[in-house]
Amino acid sequence: MPDKSIAESKERIRASFSHVGLTLPPRRIIVNLAPSDLQKEGAHYDLPIALGILAALDAFDKAQLQEYIIIGGLSLDALIAPVVGVLAAALMASSTNRGLICPAANCNEASWAGSHLNVLAAPDLISLVNHFNGSCELRAPAVPDVQAQRSLSCGDMQEVRGQSMLKRIFEVAAVGNHNVLMIGPPGAGKSMISQRLMGILPPLTPEEAIETTMIYSLAGMLPDEGLMAQRPFRAPHHSASLVALVGGGIHAKPGEISLAHNGVLFLDELPEFARCALESLRQPLESNVITVSRANQHITYPAKIQLIAAMNPCRCGYYGVTQKECSRAPRCASDYQSKISGPLLDRFDLVVYVPQVPVDDLLPQRKNVLIETSDTIQKRVLSAIEFKKTLTTSVDDDLLPETQQCLRIFAEKRDLSARSCTRLLKVARSIANLDSSATIKAHHIEEAIHYKYINPYSHCNRYNGGS
Repeated sequence: MPDKSIAESKERIRASFSHVGLTLPPRRIIVNLAPSDLQKEGAHYDLPIALGILAALDAFDKAQLQEYIIIGGLSLDALIAPVVGVLAAALMASSTNRGLICPAANCNEASWAGSHLNVLAAPDLISLVNHFNGSCELRAPAVPDVQAQRSLSCGDMQEVRGQSMLKRIFEVAAVGNHNVLMIGPPGAGKSMISQRLMGILPPLTPEEAIETTMIYSLAGMLPDEGLMAQRPFRAPHHSASLVALVGGGIHAKPGEISLAHNGVLFLDELPEFARCALESLRQPLESNVITVSRANQHITYPAKIQLIAAMNPCRCGYYGVTQKECSRAPRCASDYQSKISGPLLDRFDLVVYVPQVPVDDLLPQRKNVLIETSDTIQKRVLSAIEFKKTLTTSVDDDLLPETQQCLRIFAEKRDLSARSCTRLLKVARSIANLDSSATIKAHHIEEAIHYKYINPYSHCNRYNGGS
C-alpha cells in the first residue's frame, strides 16, 4: 500500500504546475518508482517526479537530469519545500560523481558533502526550469567554515565546587570514552558535572561530524548551519519509552542512543527508566550500532556513545547520609539499586559515589586556591589521546609482572568476568596515558579498581561487592 504522502504527490505537482502557468497534457501520466519492492515514503519524491514530467514534455533537455541526484518536496505554490536526508543524498551524489538538486533551505546541509559537489539549491520550481533553459543560472552555495560552527555553551568545570575525585574520574573517562555511573544524594552535582563533560572531550573530527550530521538529517533535527560541529549531548527524561531510546516508530527513525552517536547519552535518575528500555542498551554499548527491526524494514543506525548515568542511592535519596536516612534503610537502598541489572551494571567502566559538597567548598574561594578550568583539563585529555596514538603495543602486551599479579589477585578475589577485566584494563590504560606511561603499572590498576569498586556504604552496596 503506497505511503499517503506519495499518493498526494500528484495533487501537489498538479497545483505547482498550475501556479507557474504550466499545463499538463489531458492524458494519463504514469510514473515508475523503481525498484518496486522498496517501500517509498515522504514528500522528497515530489521534485524528481515534477522534473521528470517536465523533461518528458521537452520543457528542457532531459540529458541534463542524468548528471544529478534530485531530492525535494513541493508546496502548492511551486516553492521547493525542505526535506530530511539531504546530506545522505549529497554524499551519494559525490561518491557517484554527480551533482545534487535540493531545496534552498537544505543548501547548508548539502554543502558539507564537499566543495567539489555541484549543488543546485533552488527556492522554487520555475528557478530550476529557467536554469536548465539557460535564462537564469543558480549559483552553488558556499562551503561554511567548520571552525566557525564550534562554540560550546555547556558551562565550565571551574563552576563545580569540590568533588575533586569526581573531576579526576571524568578526566579519565574523557580520555578513554568510558561509561560512568554516579551514585549520590540529591544536589551533590551529578547532573552539573555531566553537562560540563562536553567541555573536556576532544572536538569532533570531520569524519565524525559528517556521521553525526547524517543521523540528525534523517531525524529532521539539524541546526540552521547544517552541520553538527559539536559532540551531541542527549539527556532524555526518565519517562522515555523503549522506542524513544533505541529508535523506531512508523518510519523507524533514530532514537536517543543514535542521536548521541559520537557524543554523550546522559541518563539521570537511572532506576526510574523502564526496565525494558534500559536492557535494550546492553547490546548497542558493546557493538556501537543499533538495529531497528520492524515487520517491513530493518535499519541499522550507528550508536557509538559514552553513557553517563546518575542515580540516588535509594528512593528517598539519602541512604548513607547521617540523620536523613528513611526508616526502611538499608532495605530501601537494596530494593532501589536492584532495578539496575548486573549485565547493565557490568558495562559501566567507572562507578563512583558522589558525596554531598561541604559548605566550605561552596563559599567564595580564597585567592591561593586554584580551580582548574575545562580548557586546562581538556589540554591534558588531548595530550593523553595523542600519546595513545604513539603506542605500538596492545593493552595486554604492556603489563608489568607486578601489574599482572595485582590484576590476578583482584580478579580472583572478586570473581570478575572477562568483560570486567577487559574494561578494568582499558581504564588503567587511560590513566597511564594521562601519566604518559607506555606501560600499565600497578598503581594504574589500583586507581582503576578504586574508581570501579569504591564502597561508599557501610551496610549495603551491591555495586562493589563489599568492602
